[in-house]
Amino acid sequence: MRVIFMGTPEFSVPVLDALVEAGHEIAAVYCQPPRPAGRGKKDRPTPVHARALDLVLEVRHPVSLKAPSEQAAFAELEADVAVVVAYGLILPQAILDAPVRGCLNIHASLLPRWRGAAPIHRAIMAGDAQTGICIMQMEAGLDTGPVLMRKAIEIGPEDTTARLHDRLSRTGADLIVQALASLRDLTPEPQPDEGVTYAAKIDKAEAEIDWTAPAVEVDRKIRGLSPFPGAWFSVDGQRIKVLASRLATGLSSRTAPGSDAPGMVLGDSLTVACGEGAVDLLRLQRAGKGAQDRETFLRGFPLAAGTRLMSEGE
Repeated sequence: MRVIFMGTPEFSVPVLDALVEAGHEIAAVYCQPPRPAGRGKKDRPTPVHARALDLVLEVRHPVSLKAPSEQAAFAELEADVAVVVAYGLILPQAILDAPVRGCLNIHASLLPRWRGAAPIHRAIMAGDAQTGICIMQMEAGLDTGPVLMRKAIEIGPEDTTARLHDRLSRTGADLIVQALASLRDLTPEPQPDEGVTYAAKIDKAEAEIDWTAPAVEVDRKIRGLSPFPGAWFSVDGQRIKVLASRLATGLSSRTAPGSDAPGMVLGDSLTVACGEGAVDLLRLQRAGKGAQDRETFLRGFPLAAGTRLMSEGE
């Protein structure tokens, strides 16, 4: 098929590769414009932009698709279908209507649960047992279109957003190739009205760890916000991100000394008391440093039993 590909971040790159490997003709690649990055603040192309250049594909990065001239240029590509995955711009109706078979979106949740910007983060933070990929026929509403194909994936007890991101990206790539191969035979299924939830964009203000919360919630927050923006605590005036954790099984907050047990380090292996239960901190990062496993971290930044980990407001 003649395909317009629309995507921007690393999540989208395996999908572009899969479409090329499947033999589809890529009429053009749309992505977000290059933006300043790094110490020199030079414009850096997005991951999809860079990969498209490697594949010698035409790249377009308009700041908006609302202009009639942009919509006309899109229509002139005469595509059979557009494949959209984490593109980052709202598609006007004229764009949705231009390809012969419309626009298909690869969404990283089991719709109608977690429509919106951050479905992977929100699924982990909510304690969902499953998430998945949906191939959706796009319409004007936010992730409201009928679903053509779906595949569920289990969320493991130590899965982070980074790990789940990679699995879902590969699944999405496989599923869109299957969908395009059988597109004429697929029956769109309208999303039910029940079970709708919205995955709001992650706000950095959410990332502070509240040790008074139950351990299960603290663990979900740490894993759901890893690697970005990274859940954090402070100690000795330093902010420290936690990038991996698990529920502690051998200790509970009741073993911590004093009345301020939540946030107390228990033992010598970075087990931390919470409002209920405790969590093991497995991977951490100090400001200006690289991420480290807990053993390496503790050699350079000891946190002895009885140390209190705090939020900035304390």
